[in-house]
Amino acid sequence: MSERDQLQYDYLIVGAGPSGLACALRLKQLRREASVCVLEKGSTVGAHALSGAVLEPEPLERLLPEWRTTYPGMKVAALRDEFNILSRRRSLRLPLPPPMRNHGNFIVSLSQLTAWLAQQAEAAGVDIFPGFAAAQALYGADGAVSGVQIGDMGLHRDDSRGPNYTPGAQIIAGTTILAEGCRGSISKQLIERFRLDEGRSAPTFALGYKELWQLPPGRVEPGLIQHSAGWPLDRRTYGGGFLYHLDQDRVYVGFVVGLDYQDPRLQPFEAFQQLKHHPSIRPLLQGGEILAAGARTIAAGGWQSLPKLEMPGALLIGDAGGTLNVPKIKGIHQAIRSGVCAAEQLLATGSPAGFDRRWRDSEGGRELYRVRNIKPGFKRGLWWGLAHGALEHYTAGRLPWTLRNPADDAAQLRQLDAYRSPERGWLTRTLPPRDRLSSMFFAGNAHEESQPVHLKVADTSICATRCAQEFDNPCQRFCPAQVYEMVDDGHGARMLRINAANCVHCKACDIKDPYGIITWTTPEGGSGPNYQNL
Repeated sequence: MSERDQLQYDYLIVGAGPSGLACALRLKQLRREASVCVLEKGSTVGAHALSGAVLEPEPLERLLPEWRTTYPGMKVAALRDEFNILSRRRSLRLPLPPPMRNHGNFIVSLSQLTAWLAQQAEAAGVDIFPGFAAAQALYGADGAVSGVQIGDMGLHRDDSRGPNYTPGAQIIAGTTILAEGCRGSISKQLIERFRLDEGRSAPTFALGYKELWQLPPGRVEPGLIQHSAGWPLDRRTYGGGFLYHLDQDRVYVGFVVGLDYQDPRLQPFEAFQQLKHHPSIRPLLQGGEILAAGARTIAAGGWQSLPKLEMPGALLIGDAGGTLNVPKIKGIHQAIRSGVCAAEQLLATGSPAGFDRRWRDSEGGRELYRVRNIKPGFKRGLWWGLAHGALEHYTAGRLPWTLRNPADDAAQLRQLDAYRSPERGWLTRTLPPRDRLSSMFFAGNAHEESQPVHLKVADTSICATRCAQEFDNPCQRFCPAQVYEMVDDGHGARMLRINAANCVHCKACDIKDPYGIITWTTPEGGSGPNYQNL
C-alpha cells in the first residue's frame, strides 16, 4: 500500500475563491509567521470562478486599500440600472427594487479577480496549490477535523491504479477552513456529520447561467446594468435575467432560476436561450458571438438556512456556508467579509468556537438578516414577492416574522401526473448556441475520459423505473451540460448513461435529484471548466 505524504500547516483553506483568498490574506496580515495553505481543485486559480459579477467594493477596499489603482483586471463602473418585467412580446419598465441599486459598484470578472487575489496572497507568503482537489476530511482522535486528504491521481475508470498513479497527500492543519463555494462536497459531509443544519430552515439554491458576448461596435452602453423578471418563467418560478454592459463592445448575458421550482418539465437551459430571443434583448445580441459560457449553482437560502458555521477544528465561509445576498444578486462582497471575519476570529481567540455568532453579529450577518424574507416571499408569486420585498426593504428587515424555506429543492419537484406545466410561449431560436453541448464548448471543459466517474448514483435501477415513470428523468433537463442521458440498454429497456467529462461542476444534480441518489464528488484535480473572463 502506498504511503501518503503529509504536509502540516497552521491553517488550511479549501477553495481559492474570494472567501478563501480573503481569509488567507487577512491571516497573513494579522500574523505574518502563520503558515497558510490554500487548495484549489481548478487547474488554475479562477478556472472554476463564476459569478454575475457586480462587486460592492468596500469589503475589498478594507482588505486591500490600493486595489482600485493596482488591480489590472476588468473593472467597469456601474453607471445606470434598469429593471423590467417581461411578457412573451413586451417589456414593462418598473422602478428599481432598492436592494438592486448599483451606484458605486463595479462589474468585474470573478475569474480575473480571484487570480489577482491569489497573486496578492502568494506575495504575502501563502502557499497556493491549484490542481489539487480535496477529496475527504480527516479527523483527529478527539473527532475534530484535522485536515483533508487530496484525491488520488492516475486512477483508471474502474478505480484501478494506472502507470502514473500518485496517492493524494494529507494536509494536516490546526484549523481547516472550508471555502468550497456552493454545495461543497466536503462541506456537505461535515454539515451532516456535525448536524450543523439542525434547527435551521431547509437549504435552497439557484442555478445561474452566464455568457460573455462580443458585439458589433456601438451597441453597448458601458456601465449599464439591466435585470429582468417574468417570461420565460411562470409566476410560480423564481428567477430572472441580466445584461451587464462592459467595455470593448462586450456584454455579460445571464439567467438565474431558483432550484425550488415545481415543474418537472422545466428546462432551465432552454429558458435561458429563450430569454435571449425576447424582442427587447435579441436586437442587442444579433450578429454578435459568444466568447465564454458557464453555469454554477448559488446558495439562495439566506439567513434562515445558514448552517452553524463552526465545528471542532473547522469553519465554513463564503457560499459554502450560504452568505450570498440573494435579493441583491451579489455574493462577492459577502464572501470577502466572511473570510476576513473568520481570520479575525481565529487570530483573536485561537479557535473556531464563536465564529458563528461573530459572523451573525457582523455587518455581513446583519445584511442577510435585513433581507431574510424577500426570497421566501416569492413563494406566493412574482407580484406578491415584489410587494413583500418592498415592505421588507422599507421596514429595514424589522418585520416581526421570519419566513421559512419549507423543504429542500429536491422535495419541491412535483410528479408528472400531479402538475400541469404552463404553456411558456417559447420563440423560434436563431441565436447560438444550438444546444447544451455547444454551450459547454465555451466553458473550456477538460476531464480525462479514463478517470473514475465522479458522479455517484447509488441505485441506477431507480432511473429506469420509478424516476422515468414519476418524473421522466428530470436530470436530463436540469443539468446544464448534458451529463445525464437515458439510452437504450441493448435489450429493449432504458439505462442511465453518465457523460462525466461534460460536467462543469455546477452541483445542480446533487441538489435537485428528487430521490437523493446522486452525489457529486471531486474528480481528479485540475479537471473541469476553465472559465475565461467570467
